[in-house]
Amino acid sequence: MLIVQKFGGSSVANKERILNVANRIVEEYKKGNDVVVVLSAQGDTTDLLIEKALDINPKPSKRELDMLLSTGEQQSVALMSMAIHKLGYPSVSLNANQVKIESSGIYGNARIKNIATSRIKLELEKRNIVIITGFQGINNFGDITTLGRGGSDTTAVALAASLNAQLCEIYTDVDGIYTADPRIIKNACKLEEISYDEMLELASLGAKVLHNRSVELAKKYNVKLVVRSSLTVAKGTLVREESKVEKMLVSGLALDKDVSRITVVGIKDMPGMAFKVFSLLAKENIVADIIIQSVGSMRLKDISFTIKRTDLENTLYILEKNKDFLGHDSVNYDSSVVKLSVVGAGIASNPSIAAKMFEALYDVGTNIRMISTSEIKISVLIDAGDSERAAQSVHDKLMEENINLNL
Repeated sequence: MLIVQKFGGSSVANKERILNVANRIVEEYKKGNDVVVVLSAQGDTTDLLIEKALDINPKPSKRELDMLLSTGEQQSVALMSMAIHKLGYPSVSLNANQVKIESSGIYGNARIKNIATSRIKLELEKRNIVIITGFQGINNFGDITTLGRGGSDTTAVALAASLNAQLCEIYTDVDGIYTADPRIIKNACKLEEISYDEMLELASLGAKVLHNRSVELAKKYNVKLVVRSSLTVAKGTLVREESKVEKMLVSGLALDKDVSRITVVGIKDMPGMAFKVFSLLAKENIVADIIIQSVGSMRLKDISFTIKRTDLENTLYILEKNKDFLGHDSVNYDSSVVKLSVVGAGIASNPSIAAKMFEALYDVGTNIRMISTSEIKISVLIDAGDSERAAQSVHDKLMEENINLNL
């Protein structure tokens, strides 16, 4: 049996945790399994490297930043291999270039295009435990790229798909996927399983458990995916094609604090204007989420949308640079907002979910700025100061009404 295991930064944050993970890896190996391990950088290493870069240059080259950040994962895999050797078992550490993890050329947010598995298979034939750097790839120029925060999850799932692994385990500091972040919501409950589609929505809407592109790949290649804790032997949560949708209407709640709202004021009320705005953003790989267009008056309209807060400066620059092209009057923005979302396969056929969510927000005096819906999610934009009490109220209301029957 071939197993791919991914361990996050908190799981390998110090010597004791590295040795703990090494023992867990060896336990699988001793069962006769082939084991491929993907590691993130230790603890806060990535944040510390970013701080060092910004201290040298407040606007560092994205290429050089990727070169720097990739060193965190290389430290992790080398140290882990040493720990496994100390336990008396064979292992080899490999980086993205040695494995040939080919990626697109977008520094800081690259996508995996292909993985050459020959080197990995060769090492497995030698009965080595293969330990691979997460988070990174190699573009057409031979440069190191990084896959964005949480990208090690994507590395692990991509490897599992390429190697036809029987199981991909994502180890983290929580023991599975919860109805909400248990560090924020006091009565959040662990799910036994969740569908790919629901997990993809939660990941895209701010849940930190899995990188959204890793879920996309797992769904595309039907990778058996389990999220579990590296610190306990708890069972974890299975992510699969279909969960017990007949038994639950809402699978989870997500709170995304990396949000800014932008309003482009006074755009001409004519065909093609929305295309002009969002095509400019798409060229810079800026994703707009909740989008609202006002009803035109005086032959003018406003377009409001949300983006990641980290994209705010670049978005404002693009809109100002293209003011003559777009013909708008002005742009205003607000970064004191968060996006609160509920996700579940039963949302489309149960209008009571939206009603109860809005009632819960009313109960705590939270005003809704924007609303977006799909078949399996409802998202609202609210004031950042209301975020945690609003999230707790919504979670409590849905639980109280027994809407989430997953418990």
